[in-house]
Amino acid sequence: MNATSLRDSVDAKLAEFFASRRAVVDSVGGGYPAAVADLEAFVLRGGKRMRPAFAWTAWLGAGGEPTGDRADAVLRACSALELIQACALIHDDIIDSSRTRRGFPTVHVGFAQRHRDAGWSGSADHFGVSAAVLVGDLALCWADDMLRESGIDTDAARRAQPVWSAMRTEVLGGQLLDIEAEAGTDESVAAAMRVNRYKTAAYTVERPLHLGAVLAGAGEPLTAAYRSFGADIGIAFQLRDDLLGVFGDPEITGKPSGDDITEGKRTVLIAVALQQADASRPDHAAKIRASLGTELSESEVADIRSILTELGAVDAVERQIDELGTRAVAALDDSSIDPIAAEHLRAMATAAIQRQY
Repeated sequence: MNATSLRDSVDAKLAEFFASRRAVVDSVGGGYPAAVADLEAFVLRGGKRMRPAFAWTAWLGAGGEPTGDRADAVLRACSALELIQACALIHDDIIDSSRTRRGFPTVHVGFAQRHRDAGWSGSADHFGVSAAVLVGDLALCWADDMLRESGIDTDAARRAQPVWSAMRTEVLGGQLLDIEAEAGTDESVAAAMRVNRYKTAAYTVERPLHLGAVLAGAGEPLTAAYRSFGADIGIAFQLRDDLLGVFGDPEITGKPSGDDITEGKRTVLIAVALQQADASRPDHAAKIRASLGTELSESEVADIRSILTELGAVDAVERQIDELGTRAVAALDDSSIDPIAAEHLRAMATAAIQRQY
């Protein structure tokens, strides 16, 4: 199954799940069916399906069969990861006050506009945030439902549950660490890397690989290799995202130029730059700190980009990405993974850490 057909298969499983919930949603009535339709559109209209792809490839690499009833159940379980992702994105956009996602209005912005168009009373923005919080919560609940109802056997479900639970706990903890970093004074690289580890790396690559491994009943050595590979590629993925959050083309990323700066993100890129600036260019350090979390013009964003490049922060992050990628591949090379699955994982890793969106 190539990347396109896997993505189509995941989308089909997600569409089936949404259809299975339609009767109970319709029975609630009111604005609930429309809100759930918004969630379904959000889930199905974009995304790379990276998390299900990593989980599915790990399943195959540990000896899982590619077809049959058992494979169909595992694919459904892997697809449930997209609902975890939907929850994370919807809530993250609220926390960051983001206006767009994948070139569309964010969920809370869409709900606020619905309030305005209907001429309802009260604050449209508050309504939008409130409705989006609930829809994000629903996505998280339904992710659990989709996993539980996937059809995987009892032993596989027992092995999967601790991994699933840890993943949910980690991503929420990572999100809390992220907002604490923006509000607090810890500007260290270590603090930024800890956010990357738990907010992104764990639920994007490491835990999906872990999930695929336990679903296949993989032994501890292969499972450990998957997790090592996943942690490194997941962090490298977020480091690339840090770069794109400042240097990415809005036409490609679907987000405004320099979005991470205006949102006040305490990324590794910023932490490295401040470390260098504090040692050699206090004027640059002051400008970076003054710019974080403020509205900036295009020329001001360009100035920050120049400063980050001049300080060597961009090159330092690129080196980290390369080092993490090399170490991750070495973990695979030393494992018992199926060679074809290993080749797919290497290609997926390259796509994740070299992407431009």
